[in-house]
Formats: sequence, structure tokens, C-alpha cells
Amino acid sequence: MGVRQQYDGIGEAFEGFKSLPLTRYGEVPSFLGMVGDVGGRSVLDLACGTGFYSREFRRRGATEVLGVDISVEMIAAARGFEERAPLGGVRYEVGDVAELPVLETKFDIALGVQCLNYAEDIATLERMCRRIHQNLVPGGEFFVLAQRPDYRFDCASLPAYGFRCEPTGEEAEAGPRVRVTALLDPEPISILGTVPRREVYEQSLEAAGFRDVEWVPLHVSEEGVKEFGEDFWADLLAHPPLVMLRCRA
Repeated sequence: MGVRQQYDGIGEAFEGFKSLPLTRYGEVPSFLGMVGDVGGRSVLDLACGTGFYSREFRRRGATEVLGVDISVEMIAAARGFEERAPLGGVRYEVGDVAELPVLETKFDIALGVQCLNYAEDIATLERMCRRIHQNLVPGGEFFVLAQRPDYRFDCASLPAYGFRCEPTGEEAEAGPRVRVTALLDPEPISILGTVPRREVYEQSLEAAGFRDVEWVPLHVSEEGVKEFGEDFWADLLAHPPLVMLRCRA
């Protein structure tokens, strides 16, 4: 099953991912902190899903946000959120990042949250990176969140943080195939993806013209420590399943 079909079956339920402890107290504050101040800047949100980060960065002062996702259902859900609580300055389009055209305007910032890790082969990953690069202003920044390339499925407490992550035993050209399950109530949601190797990310980004590629670790917010205590997060921080990347066009 392709990425589009997997996500078409999820729709608005995808927002529920953001309430799970790993996402709410790890991914979201880490990613927002890495991207930093977007005031007065334009944002291209790739694999935007239901538009969580598109909306969040618009609220944080981005001048214009374009969310792109391969799933028709995800974009329909994102547009539904905008219609119900209009922010203005945010629009959504169905599109494949690997086939992203040159857009009318270049963006200051691009986001790729769980985006590049759906490339099954290195050529596709490189093409995604090139298409993103050509839509950024010179010096524009690209921020990535993905499964950690060297994750060894060794975070025993992962279900306590809201997820299961299992290798399928298959190997794609870019890296191993994995099944990630979000332990949502009442219905868990599983998604199949690839985990590209560290050098595959670095070489693909550099081949596309990106520079200053830097890996950034995940952290847990103070709110998360207050809510659950430090001991609760020890396994996650010792064996993080996610990692971030930043680079510059």
C-alpha cells in the first residue's frame, strides 16, 4: 500500500497523534524550538498531513503558509480545520513532494515532518530534496523530523509514550522498512515506512544543494517532565526513536 492510500484511510484521526506523550511533549516542542521564530517569514509545509504545523506556524507569525500532502483526505481535513477556525494566510494543496513543481514564490522556510522517510529509494529521496531546494530562497532553511536512522528498536517503554515501532524484516534501497503504530483510543493506527540511513539523508541533501546539515536531538519539554516526572522519560531519552535535521539552501 502506497503512502497516499495509507493516509487517505486516516483523515482527521491523524490529529490524535499530537496528543500522544511522545508527540505532545517530545516531537512538537522540540520541532517548534528548532525552527524558532518564523515572524515575517513564509513557510512551505511538506507532508503537512492535517495541517497541525501549518496552523501553528501561522499563529506564530508566518506571513504565508502553504501545506502540501500526497493524501486527498489529509488535505480535505486540513481545509476543514481552516474553514472551521480561519487563520487566513494558510492554504493547502494535494501534491507529491517528489514531483513538486517550481512554485510561484520561493519560501523562507520548508518543513519536512515525517516526509523524506517515505522515499523507498535514494533517487526519490534526492529528487524530493532537489524539489524542496528549488522552492526556497537562497539561504532559506529546511527543517526535518524523522525516525532516527540508527534506532535499534531498543526503547522498551515506547508504548508508554504512545507508540509501537517494529521492523518488517524488509530492506528498501534507502534503509530498513518499519511499521509504526500510534496507540490511539479506540483504534490504533499503523503506518509503514522506510528509515533512510544517516549518510543517505546527508548525501541526498548535499547533492540537492543544501549545506550546513546538522542533526538535532529530540528533547522533552518542561511541561512533560512536570506531567510525568523525569524517570518516565529516561528510556525515551536514552533510546530516542526520532531525530531532527536542519540545513540551509
